[in-house]
Amino acid sequence: MEKYLLKDALKNNYAIGAFNFGNMEVLKAIIMGAESKNSPVICQISESSMNFVGDEYLKNLIKSARKTCHVPISFHLDHGTSFETVKRAIKAGCDSVMIDASMLPYEDNVTITKKVVDYAHSKGVYVEGELGSISGIEDDLDVDDKNSCYTSPKQAKDFVKKTGVDSLAIAIGTKHGAYKYSGDAKLRFDILEQIQKEIPNTPLVLHGASGVDKSQVDSLFELGVDIRGAKGIPENFLQKVCKMNVCKVNGDTDLRIANLKGILEDIKNNNKNIDYRKYLAGGMREISRLVAHKIDVYGSADKAN
Repeated sequence: MEKYLLKDALKNNYAIGAFNFGNMEVLKAIIMGAESKNSPVICQISESSMNFVGDEYLKNLIKSARKTCHVPISFHLDHGTSFETVKRAIKAGCDSVMIDASMLPYEDNVTITKKVVDYAHSKGVYVEGELGSISGIEDDLDVDDKNSCYTSPKQAKDFVKKTGVDSLAIAIGTKHGAYKYSGDAKLRFDILEQIQKEIPNTPLVLHGASGVDKSQVDSLFELGVDIRGAKGIPENFLQKVCKMNVCKVNGDTDLRIANLKGILEDIKNNNKNIDYRKYLAGGMREISRLVAHKIDVYGSADKAN
């Protein structure tokens, strides 16, 4: 098995950004941002994005990225919903996978996660499980607030022991999507502290952690996209969890906002341009800037060596 990036993050008290991609341009921009900060990076792809890209295209994107990337890079399946999806991702070249059976009864979650762990480890691939349910909408996932629940610290210990997962995604109040909170953001740091004590040697993962910066939301509105009222996780919250065994922080919404902002600004400033490469480059520029900023927040700058 390749060196597990999250182990070094756990040992040295920082987190690695896990950024979603669904095409070559976004992937290249993520890598550019990581390289600019000399930081390890996790590039992850969802099941719906795998379907969009296509397995063979994905396989060759991963091969090319590994050859050209100058910092440690990991490719990860985000929110795999079935054993078959996990197998597809591993075949395409992912070195870690997530199996998300968190909405199932606990024992069923244990059973399917253990099955994935046994298979993935035989292929030299690491596994992320999830315990507790995170509300919100991301791609094909849609969990309302009433069906979300916090991770039980005691159950987390039992889950890791029974399944053998390499990392654990936990629910402490983050939410998927752009519209995370109507009021102030609230995270259960007390639960996180208890989980940290129960499984001190297991890297923790925070999903639904996009910041949804208000200035970016305002910029999009001026460009014709109305997501006013969108609100995410404050950066000081993220800095705190990255010191509490959270070693992987997921972000997708922020990248979508940055990409769209860059593309629309380029179209606005160059409205006679019909060369798609130029406006796609605008999106890549904004993604790269965002990734570099997030790396500073997570504390992984200059950790590539």
